[in-house]
Amino acid sequence: MGAQQVAAAPETAADPALVAEILELKRKRRAVILAHNYQIGPVQDIADYVGDSLGLSRQAAETDAEVILFCGVHFMAETAAVLSPEKTVLIPDLAAGCSLADTVDAHQVRRWKAEHPGAAVVSYVNTSAEVKAESDYCCTSGNALKVVQSIPADREILFLPDFFLGSWIQRETGRRNMHIWMGECHVHAGIRPEDIAAQRAEHPGAELLVHPECGCTSSVLYQLADGSIPKEGTSVLSTEGMVQRATKSPAQTFLVATEIGVLHRMRQSNPDKRFLPVHEGAVCMYMKKITLENMRDALRDLRYRVTVPEDTARRARQAIERMLAIA
Repeated sequence: MGAQQVAAAPETAADPALVAEILELKRKRRAVILAHNYQIGPVQDIADYVGDSLGLSRQAAETDAEVILFCGVHFMAETAAVLSPEKTVLIPDLAAGCSLADTVDAHQVRRWKAEHPGAAVVSYVNTSAEVKAESDYCCTSGNALKVVQSIPADREILFLPDFFLGSWIQRETGRRNMHIWMGECHVHAGIRPEDIAAQRAEHPGAELLVHPECGCTSSVLYQLADGSIPKEGTSVLSTEGMVQRATKSPAQTFLVATEIGVLHRMRQSNPDKRFLPVHEGAVCMYMKKITLENMRDALRDLRYRVTVPEDTARRARQAIERMLAIA
């Protein structure tokens, strides 16, 4: 799948009749609706739980619902299917993929492991179930640092697939025996240092929140180290970390460097504060495949069920459960 950035379309108000239909179908199916922070506002508003990949993984593992309607991208629904094999896991649109997950496959991981025997494989959750099955640990942006720190310092690490997240972790830990796959999310990679510079110039004093997948992360860390960006008021965080920081911080204006869907939740939680995207074009076309209409259709017809072969699921589950235990 090609990675793209698209202009953000203005959101229209949800049709109350459609919302009511979804809620009734959810009741009939004994379903739970999970939505990622990058979903459109109306999808977030109707969800039972909105969060980042780590939070969604926990919810998928803990829910007693019979059906999980996963409003995110395909690898996330796969993770839910791995953790809850007895549940019916649905995704509203099969075209909701991930450009980052597409940068590595299981064959490439096996070949990389053969080049580094004994190395621990840490795969970002933005990977297929087949890749997770070849991994020792999974991680999300919210706990990647903890996962890497939990591995003995003398053990080699293969980190995949996100180069920017891996580079940030390597800088934070100082590990020299960590190899990083050259993958990227093109939406995040498209947020450049010059975007941050322009926004900071226009909004001096605003607090800066940066996702570690962003193409600007390396330069932000360098500028933090050399003092050209003040450490006070700058944070590298997962999307969930951003939401929590925005609530706790006394700042009134925030510059947010990640996919713009998270702004909806930030604004709802903090109506008295101002949240500005560092890059208006940071829109994931795959996340935006999910709509209220195809959510309704998925629940009505139980369509687009996501399943994972038993052996793959068993091996992938080990890596995911290690992630959850460390988190």
